[in-house]
Amino acid sequence: MSRILKTIALLLCGFAAANILATARAADLAWPAITAEAKPWSRWWWLGNITTEDGLHAAMEQYAAAGLGGLEITPIYGVKGEEDKFIPYLSPDWVSRFAYTLKEGKRLGITIDMNTGTGWPFGGPWVTPDDTCKYMAHKKFTVKSGEKLAEPIKLVETGMVSPRSVNISQIKEPFGNTPDLQKLAIDNLKMPDPLKLNTLMAFSDKAGQKPLLLTKQVGADGMLDWTPPADSGTWTLYAIFDGLHSRMVKRAAPGGEGHTPDHFSAEAIGHYLAKFDSALKDQKLDGFRAFFCDSYELDSGTFGEANFTPQFFDEFQQRRGYDLRLHLPVLLAAKPSDEYTRLLCDYRETISDLLLDNFTTVWRQWAAGHGKMIRNQAHGSPGNVLDLYAAADIPETEGFGNPGGAEGELNMQVAMMYASSAAHVLGKRLASSETCTWLDDHFLTTLAHAKQRINTTLLAGINHILYHGTPYSPPEEAWPGFLFYAAVEFCPANSWWDDFATLNKYVARCQSLLQSGQPDNDLLVYAPFYDVWMQPGNGNLPHFNIGGRFPAQDTGRALVKAGYSFDFISDRQLNSLTFADGALRSGGNTYKAIVLPETKYLPPQTLEKLLFLVKQGATVMVQAALPSDVPGWNDLEKRRTALQAMVKSLPAPENKSSGVSDIHLDAGHIFIGQKLTALLAQGAILPETMVGQGLQYIRRQGDGSRVYFVVNGSDKSIDGWVPLAADAKFVAIFDPMTGALGRGVVKAGQEHGSQVYLQLSPGQSCLVKTFQLSPGGSNWAYVRPHGEAQPLAGTWDISFVKGGPELPAAVQTDKLQSWTEWNGDAGKVFSGTAKYTLKFAKPQATQGTAPATWRLDLGKVAESARVTLNGADLGTLIAAPFWIDIPADKLQDQNTLEISVSNLMANRIADMDKHDVPWKRFYNANVAARDPENRGRNNLFSAAKWEPRPSGLIGPVTLTALEKFEP
Repeated sequence: MSRILKTIALLLCGFAAANILATARAADLAWPAITAEAKPWSRWWWLGNITTEDGLHAAMEQYAAAGLGGLEITPIYGVKGEEDKFIPYLSPDWVSRFAYTLKEGKRLGITIDMNTGTGWPFGGPWVTPDDTCKYMAHKKFTVKSGEKLAEPIKLVETGMVSPRSVNISQIKEPFGNTPDLQKLAIDNLKMPDPLKLNTLMAFSDKAGQKPLLLTKQVGADGMLDWTPPADSGTWTLYAIFDGLHSRMVKRAAPGGEGHTPDHFSAEAIGHYLAKFDSALKDQKLDGFRAFFCDSYELDSGTFGEANFTPQFFDEFQQRRGYDLRLHLPVLLAAKPSDEYTRLLCDYRETISDLLLDNFTTVWRQWAAGHGKMIRNQAHGSPGNVLDLYAAADIPETEGFGNPGGAEGELNMQVAMMYASSAAHVLGKRLASSETCTWLDDHFLTTLAHAKQRINTTLLAGINHILYHGTPYSPPEEAWPGFLFYAAVEFCPANSWWDDFATLNKYVARCQSLLQSGQPDNDLLVYAPFYDVWMQPGNGNLPHFNIGGRFPAQDTGRALVKAGYSFDFISDRQLNSLTFADGALRSGGNTYKAIVLPETKYLPPQTLEKLLFLVKQGATVMVQAALPSDVPGWNDLEKRRTALQAMVKSLPAPENKSSGVSDIHLDAGHIFIGQKLTALLAQGAILPETMVGQGLQYIRRQGDGSRVYFVVNGSDKSIDGWVPLAADAKFVAIFDPMTGALGRGVVKAGQEHGSQVYLQLSPGQSCLVKTFQLSPGGSNWAYVRPHGEAQPLAGTWDISFVKGGPELPAAVQTDKLQSWTEWNGDAGKVFSGTAKYTLKFAKPQATQGTAPATWRLDLGKVAESARVTLNGADLGTLIAAPFWIDIPADKLQDQNTLEISVSNLMANRIADMDKHDVPWKRFYNANVAARDPENRGRNNLFSAAKWEPRPSGLIGPVTLTALEKFEP
């Protein structure tokens, strides 16, 4: 064949291949299947364990119909006046109810988790003094050479109990024999008992005298059988006792009251879990997924901190390589010095290790022995929360009520990323969150506010929402039923319950995509826990709380604001990181670079690992400067020398014009600079510049596609091109609120990536999926106004269909306003649902051609609305913008519009409080007010001062013709 003929043949083959590629399509567009785990779950409080099979059946039917996919059973305090119905925790009757719940869950498609305890933290009456959580109690004695110590080596605990209303004389031992435990609601308790001696060390003030361990020389009576040698100086004796920490189970259920176990002792945790082995030994646990641990919070509100365990000194020596008992004079003096700070760092790291090895791992292995997983809220603890989250099958974080505006919301989002980061780095499919905890004070949270918080949670990389929460209430209980003191009322008593399913569908659609594939984050951000542990601070143990300060949190905030995607990583997790095929790899995920925030103290083995990765081709970006010192005390000079030697061995840096130094080490780079964005630019790490338009995002990948969850977090509408770092040939847009989907319009980016045309009002969200082949299905409908909005005028027939305390009289009006304004006292106190009916003629288009779509805009709605037109359901609106797009063929010449609007529980509750109608009858916290202005008698929540809240359809209601367009 001639060269010309060969060229023609090749061209023809190329044209054919291009034609095949052009006509090839990906699979037709569709939402992923909605599984039970894709649906939102809820914490399910059993107040007093007051349950019946009939009641459980009825409640779970309602939950399933509302779209919940799972329930986490957490028994909690009881209800006053219902004591005869209390079911003791883990009793045969309780286990019978649990077994029935599993059976009903299987029937309804609801999966069950269970708290491994009641309230929080773990604990109960079966926790003995030997197994209870401990603190390091200590006392000093002095004895001169040649003399015997005259007094016994003893320490008696200072008795205390809280709340103050409880007298310690009311406490019986063992604790479970104390009467009226629900009424007493004890959070903290120390009995005035002698403490067990753990260690006795003797230190002489004379040079050359070695410290002595004298524990075995102390008799049962406390007398020391030892006399210092003659001329050996004056000896100070340091006696360490197993102090009994005060923490009791907070908000405990009947039968669950008692002390918290020692989280640093595998033996104590084993004894604690044996109670569950015994209680559940004859049960089939089908339909039961995971055991759950609420946030550690063991030292929250307590007197002192849990910082010790009987085997602590042995554990410390094994893990840190030296005997801490030889340093007790420095440790217990707590005076600023380099030695003290380093001892403190080692102490804190040991506590972290014990929480990981002797609590979390022991609990996880125990659960696995039952064929179950664990969900763990590691925050609130003094440990390295990244490692603690990672040890769980499902790491779980939580939000909180009022974070303090946009900056506070961002701070909370970054803190929640510690749990999702652990899941991502370890390759776990789910990261969960206790969601919507105390968003507002009681009865004030709207579904719109819940959706906003859910968006923040999803943006943090969480893909398994669990509401906080749903109290079980017997069917016969008068409104508002059983309630929990610190929650949004996600329960059937809530006025907006009938609209709750719409929120749940939104969450399920989002999570169906966000649980698919793998996370798609570019960076790993090292979390410098050692820098925190090397700070003296107040007390021995820093606790890492949501809403507090996490290591590298400021770096995380800066990265989110600049549009970069990342996960946090710990030293332990960094050790298992690999580099291959041009990418850092962990948990089946890939990353482009590691960010080392400004860090002073770094273990030599961590730097060695970083340099190993760089030599293979990885990029490490160092803020400010390389770490200059090592943490901890043992082999200090040896480790310090090793660190400094590695730093000195690095090639001379090349200075860049951007103020960044580049150390080229074999195949990789270390970039060093003060400005984070300059470092990232040198590493060719591209941000998602959509954040400059006020958009927020999280990104996942799989099967050659990328999925963006995008939220308009600004106060301005987006109607235009949005840049994506992904190079997309085609895109699909998914609306999780309505379920609509279609092929969007995409074009090449101005410098890189691509651009997609999006239309998002403030607060709205969508999911964008990229493709290299065109997906099957219809195009996304882009619309814009085709003329002015036309008010829907006429007479509204308004009837009140559900709620109380009584249904107000029906009303006819041509002027929409809050029903509290025109329906007398009955309207002011009513909480429930009213149906608005309007008959109207089909409007005429104002600009010639008939529109394809009309936009029905309800204006202001307080608080959610279900809309039907001519008997056909158009959808439910739970958040602004309160509009629905109606295909033109759905409008008839004459139409009937029905809008069922539900308000909050607030107005009815306020009326009850103003008239002293009893409904707050719960033990323990009863109904606490979140905000000070809502505190009434006995410091309990009261709505008596509230004015009626706007309610109903306030409008104006308009129709606007829309035309479709191609961007």
